[in-house]
Amino acid sequence: MSETSLHRLYSHYSELPWSLRVLYTAALCILGSGYLFALIYLVHVNSGRDGNPMNLTYEDLVITYAGSGKGSKLESALRGPMSTMLPADEAKVMVTWVQNGADRDTYESQIKPALEKRCMSCHDGSNPHLPNFSGYDNLKKVTEQDTGTGIFTLVRVSHIHLFGITFIFFIVGTIFSHAYLRPVWLKCLIIGSPFVCLFIDVISWYLVKVWHPFAWVTMGAGALMGLCFATMWMFSMYQMWFMRTPPAPVVERTAQWRKMIG
Repeated sequence: MSETSLHRLYSHYSELPWSLRVLYTAALCILGSGYLFALIYLVHVNSGRDGNPMNLTYEDLVITYAGSGKGSKLESALRGPMSTMLPADEAKVMVTWVQNGADRDTYESQIKPALEKRCMSCHDGSNPHLPNFSGYDNLKKVTEQDTGTGIFTLVRVSHIHLFGITFIFFIVGTIFSHAYLRPVWLKCLIIGSPFVCLFIDVISWYLVKVWHPFAWVTMGAGALMGLCFATMWMFSMYQMWFMRTPPAPVVERTAQWRKMIG
């Protein structure tokens, strides 16, 4: 394929019916909004585990997947993403209780009332993605040494990500395939890279437990996925609605078709 030749099955946005362009635009807007909210939630859940709640860092990811190695999951959460959910004095009492051995008597007299007031609306066991704080035995599990996200939790999250994000990039990639971009290999690279990054991203979660520097791989793969998503989104929206004239090869092909027809 040369720089200007068009595949016989390729259609530029300008050649698509209005109904299809509206459908593509609606899908891009919703998926773009969803991706943005997902990034906000990702930063909120994982940032602050290293004691700095302002941004998501390498240390945050290491603690998320491999654990802090020196405290409990409950302590990490109270110092990180859950630091705003409890008043400072109540959080201090809870951390002190954990560090002193998390005995049942103190739980019944001080910890349980605070949990019922502040935490049980979310941590009552109804949401499988959140720790269950219902009862002493369940809470005791998160007061043990923080070893990061459990393997079977990672397996559950992995299959959700692999299925869900694949569909997202399949839809966005299909829409982006109508864009005119040369060289063609660059367009193919932008479409294919997110799928490779997704696989590497998920695998790196497990590898961080073995060797912490794999957290850089997690960050890099996620960043490249986001960059590919943004590139396909902007190219598609621009060429669909803001490009005043179609690319020259598309115009030439349209003129040839019209000449052949009539």
